[in-house]
Amino acid sequence: MTEESQALVRSVLVVANPAAGTTSDRLTADVLAECANRAADVRLYRTTGRGDATAAVSAARSETVGHRVPDLVVAVGGDGTVHEVVAGLVAQGPAARPALAIVPAGTGNSGYKMLWSDRPWRTALTAVLDGPGHGARLRRIDLAHLTETGAKVFLGACSGVIADALRVARSVPQSGRDRYTTAFADAAAAFTPYPGRVTVDGTPLYEGPTVLANVGGGRFRGGRYQVLPHSELDDGLLDVCVIGSPISPHEVPELTRRAAHLGLPGVHYGRGRRIVVERLDGVPLCFEHDGNLQPPDLARLTFEVLPGALPVWGADTAVLAAPAAEARA
Repeated sequence: MTEESQALVRSVLVVANPAAGTTSDRLTADVLAECANRAADVRLYRTTGRGDATAAVSAARSETVGHRVPDLVVAVGGDGTVHEVVAGLVAQGPAARPALAIVPAGTGNSGYKMLWSDRPWRTALTAVLDGPGHGARLRRIDLAHLTETGAKVFLGACSGVIADALRVARSVPQSGRDRYTTAFADAAAAFTPYPGRVTVDGTPLYEGPTVLANVGGGRFRGGRYQVLPHSELDDGLLDVCVIGSPISPHEVPELTRRAAHLGLPGVHYGRGRRIVVERLDGVPLCFEHDGNLQPPDLARLTFEVLPGALPVWGADTAVLAAPAAEARA
């Protein structure tokens, strides 16, 4: 079957998280209307708690009376909502795996930005529903498998100050990306590097005082910070960036916002199929993945690439390449 025939959208499941930062009844209604204009079968599932999105998507992959298996799942929410939707898409193996589209309604919305840059959500969703040749492209992108927990990582995972910023953000009164920007600056100002080591395909990349170690495919964190500006979504590899001594933590937000950290002493960048991030003093790592702060239970994280694991809609190649080109300029 060709990509074009696979891309034809007949049935849509919209998964909306009402608790996400900028979700509203009006936004959800607008998304449903856009989908109904082009697809015969459109369903809405509103989440009510953690894990709901994963369960809803998993159930939808089994055909039910009156509904066909969706061709498209639209995640309306932030990076955490997208993570749960992805978990539902990949939970039962590749059979009847719908494609993913994102409508950004969270704090950082880094997953949306890595796929669409700064395009308005309505423009992006219309392009998806119209299919290839209308500014959208269906791709099979890589995921990361965190072996210690079994989690599938869509956007990326980070130890250190970026994870700590999520903890700080809980007490920041702002909304959207401004909330994370404030939290990142506050967390960086107070952060103490931890003794760490990062290994790529069995070869040490870095060992020493560590401000952060970011693993994944997404170029952005917090919607503004280009920690992995050269990452490609479907090259079969995971990118990793480690920022350590002599970079001061308080410099990291501005450096990564401009992708000006690459090439500086203390910054180490690599690619591989298996990446291990460790804390060497036995204290559990502060880490997050896909915008979700994780329990401090592990001192070692092992990420293995899952090549081409997820069909996902994004902008055409030219638009996707723009952030990396700007970062290298």
